[in-house]
Order: sequence, then structure tokens, then C-alpha cells
Amino acid sequence: MRSYHLDSGAGIDGLAIRWHDDPVPGPGQVLVAVRAVSLSYRELMVLRGDYVLPVKPDVVPVSDGSGEIVAIGSGLRTARVGDRVTATLFPNWQDGPFGAQHLPQRGGSLDGMLTELAVIDEDALVPIPDHLSYEEAATLPCAAVTAWNALTGDGDGLRPGQTLLVQGSGGVSLFALQFAKALGARVIATTSSPAKAERLAELGADATIDYRATADWPATVRELTAGQGADRIVDVTGLLDQSLKAVAIAGHIACVGFVSDTAPPIDPRVLFASGATVRAVAVGSRAQFLAMNRAIEDHRLRPVIDRVFAFDETSDAYRYYASGKALGKVVIRL
Repeated sequence: MRSYHLDSGAGIDGLAIRWHDDPVPGPGQVLVAVRAVSLSYRELMVLRGDYVLPVKPDVVPVSDGSGEIVAIGSGLRTARVGDRVTATLFPNWQDGPFGAQHLPQRGGSLDGMLTELAVIDEDALVPIPDHLSYEEAATLPCAAVTAWNALTGDGDGLRPGQTLLVQGSGGVSLFALQFAKALGARVIATTSSPAKAERLAELGADATIDYRATADWPATVRELTAGQGADRIVDVTGLLDQSLKAVAIAGHIACVGFVSDTAPPIDPRVLFASGATVRAVAVGSRAQFLAMNRAIEDHRLRPVIDRVFAFDETSDAYRYYASGKALGKVVIRL
């Protein structure tokens, strides 16, 4: 079998493909023939060397993938040869709040999915919704689960009739838009161009704001919500000072990422006056993944895919994703 390898910080040119003997699953494990993987922002951080969690040397990268079980070890409860599956990013995180015991992560401290064959613990498997292709299913483990956690993981959750603000058109924001519409919410989306605004409207956004043309976009959010602000915000930029100006009193801000090493400080008086909850979201548990898939099945949702590359075009896929041109997920088909 073939696998890609890299060292954290080595960049795209550091990707190397190598041959290995086919692995054999042990007790409680399965062997998955990987059919597709997808790229998320965390993969660019691994390439640059600034991913926030440990990355082992010579790692097989990419957290997100899907495939078919082709062999099984002993002691399995439900997994069978032929099952179509994805795998959780944090294999040890089954349910409940995130803790230090859950830190091992696929494509970082553990080998990832950019390989033709992967050995995966049964406890980390998640069945693929029947109506999704392998390419579509490969987009779910990081961005989709993060978006689902951002909307539902605080115990209260987004409710019908509430307003959600999503930022930009990256993977997490697109999934949050789709989930929010399925949950009966109104969605406002910020974006950087008329073309992206049109596509976001096609996907269900009720209103769009060009943040390049509208410097004070939080004020526009309040105008669109009769002065109240958005009930929930999925913040993918880390510019929380802006989100606090756009959120409703006692609203919820899910901080799922950041775009630079620096950001304006948060004025504690503004935070206190907002009454808002600011919650850091790191993907989600297997239980949340399963709940999300039930919603995907119930509403027949399909992930937005921008482009699919071949396994031998992996470097091109990374370069295209890093260019920022994609609106939707970038997938590599095996």
C-alpha cells in the first residue's frame, strides 16, 4: 500500500509518498480501504508547523477520511467487512466534555487517513449515511462535527426562529449554514465577494454582508435583526471583539478557529455587558458525530464539495486548498 508522510512545518513540498506492507488489524480493530479524504484548515496548520496540538514526526497526515472495511480483527461487536465508515478525529472522545485524555488525534499525534489502508479501532468508527458518497462522507469528521458542536453542544442549542451568523464560506461555516436551516433558524452570512454571496444565498442564507465593503458589519447584523443582534455566532476568525458587537444579549459565540497569531484584545466590560457565552469548540465527540449523522439522514443533507483530486494529485489539492479559491470542501479520491 501507499501512504503520504510529512513532518510538521515541512510545507507542501515536504509531502512524500512511500510504499508499505499491508497492515493487519489487531483485536478490536478493522482495516479500512480508504476511498476519499478531505482537507481542512488544520491540515494547513500542520504543514506550517503551527498546529496547536502535538504532531509526531513522519506522520501520515489528514484527519478526515472515509472508506470500506476490508478486514477485521477479533472481538468486534458490530463492525463487519463491507461496512462503509468514517472515523472520528479524536478516537478516545466517545461522549461528554473534552478532556486531556482525549488529546490523541488522527493526522497529528496519530497517523491519519492519507493512505490506501488504515487500521482503526472499532470504537472510533462512524457509519456513513446511506445517501452520501465516499467523497461526501470524507468531509464530515472535522468541519461538519465542529459546526454541529458549535450549534448544539452547549446544552441549549440553536432553536427554530433564532438567528445564526456565520463568517465566510469555509467548511465549518457552510456546514453551520446547512445545519441551521435544517433546524429552522435564520442565517446571516458574511462574505468577501458578490459571487460568494450569491452562492451562500443559493445554499439558504437569508442575508449576506460583504465585510470588505462594509467595515462595520456588526452594525449591519443589528440592523438585520431589529437591533437585537444574532442569537448565535460561529466565529471562525478569532476576531471576538467584532463578534461581541454583533451578538444578542445573552447570546452564544462558538469560537472554532482563528486566522492570525494576533487579534485585538477583548474588553472585559464589553464581554460583561453582552451577557454572551463565548465557548471554544474543538471538533466534537463520537456521540455528537452520530447525532449529526442522524440529522444529515433525516434532512437528506449533502456536503458542499468544490473540487475532487486524485491520490497522485495530493500536492495539487493542498495548493488549491491553500489558495483560498475553494467554496466548499476539497477532496482527494483514492
